Amino acid sequence: MSDPLLSVRDLETVFHTDEGTVRAVDGVSFDVGRGEIVCLVGESGSGKTVTAESVTRLVETPPGEISGDVLFDGADVLAMTDGELRALRGNRIGHVFQNPQGALNPVYTVGWQLVEAIRLHQDATRREARERAVTLLDRVGIPEAAGRFDDYPHEFSGGMKQRVVIAMALASNPDLLIADEPTTALDVTTQAGILQLLVDLQDEYDLSVLLITHDLGVVAAVADRVVVLYAGKVMERATVTALFDDPAHPYTRALLRCLPRPGRQMEAIGGDLPDPNDPPAGCRFHPRCPHAIEECRQGEQPPLYDVAADSAHAASCVYYGPNHDPTAIRDAETEFALDGNSGELP
Repeated sequence: MSDPLLSVRDLETVFHTDEGTVRAVDGVSFDVGRGEIVCLVGESGSGKTVTAESVTRLVETPPGEISGDVLFDGADVLAMTDGELRALRGNRIGHVFQNPQGALNPVYTVGWQLVEAIRLHQDATRREARERAVTLLDRVGIPEAAGRFDDYPHEFSGGMKQRVVIAMALASNPDLLIADEPTTALDVTTQAGILQLLVDLQDEYDLSVLLITHDLGVVAAVADRVVVLYAGKVMERATVTALFDDPAHPYTRALLRCLPRPGRQMEAIGGDLPDPNDPPAGCRFHPRCPHAIEECRQGEQPPLYDVAADSAHAASCVYYGPNHDPTAIRDAETEFALDGNSGELP
């Protein structure tokens, strides 16, 4: 990828607390190309949300501290002034948060909040902003959008509130949409509707999307590329097809075994995430990994080694390094292939 819209290199976000220094994000690197969907996936507590909020410096500092390189369309986000950040957030980068109820002010109508978001970043009269707000509400699937303009957040269902939040994120035609668990706490049918909306909007507006999720079903349905996080570290990165057809890291394979599949019993991952105040030496996953050897328990997290000859597919595992045989941690046949369903919503 010669010219990614978003380039993150060696991102570190730490929190200084009374109990010690918490390394929530520890050396994370990835790119988001123009017009593509990249998913950050991992268990709760793996650092996905903090990574996303660090990209636009939403992490409160102190106690947080962000370092590394975050380039958006060539501009250094970590060096931006407060004014430059305000011009970036909500304008060129839209953010959809986990909890739509928390993102909407309960004492103002959804229409008023949309108009304010539009006028904050665009030179529009209140009438022009109202017309655009109604258009956006209609575009994200709010029935009778003009009539719902003056309704309050509590008058909308959870799925409808999420659609309103997506409309607010699109208010200024952003280049990048960061969607943090946008289907959390929604029923299956509503989840599918929200995902289909994101896919349609990405195609319609030529958006780049950074999607945070713990749901590999969502990943299979919408992603172009995937970054697997565990305890603040990147375990694997690959195209969505490569990840499901040929998962490389033991943690990725363990996540896939948690998926419900016909004729196959789900397998929970034993153990717990490491203490962020005191992570283990070596590979962060080694205390839970059935293939761990002494080398996995020493030094730093293994580098991202190329999987076979495919430099677009890499895994942070010693078995892909020198003098090791990766077949020792991979089954003879592929277990997790997409069965031709890649790109289809669950």
